[in-house]
Amino acid sequence: MEEALAQAQRAAAAGEVPVGAVIVRSGEVLAAAHNAPRGLSDPTAHAEILALRQAAARLGAERLGECDLWVTLEPCAMCAGAIAHARIRRLYYGASDPKGGAVEHGARLFTQPQTLHRPDIYGGIGACASAALLRRFFAGRRC
Repeated sequence: MEEALAQAQRAAAAGEVPVGAVIVRSGEVLAAAHNAPRGLSDPTAHAEILALRQAAARLGAERLGECDLWVTLEPCAMCAGAIAHARIRRLYYGASDPKGGAVEHGARLFTQPQTLHRPDIYGGIGACASAALLRRFFAGRRC
């Protein structure tokens, strides 16, 4: 989670919502990314999506069944869907997202019978640090 938090800090420094993601297989980091929808002019450029793309390209496969995803914020519906399609083995996330999350909030995508694949899910990993980073980022934008 430390690397995911470092990625989130890079996002904040770039003016992006501070979310970072890392994909690991057998202890090796395959991909690390942060939110970049503004910088890339791409609404799908969430940290998870970018990390999934990097890992898939590195492995030369669209299925990442032996991989674990670490992300600083509960994934949204788009990212949860991509996680299911990639067949991620384990999902570790930091802060919960009552407004936009789709794992323990909102759509609760992985509890739906139509969901193709359900990773093992571990929430709250590094939640305090992740939430603090998000609070600082948004506090700096409110006036």
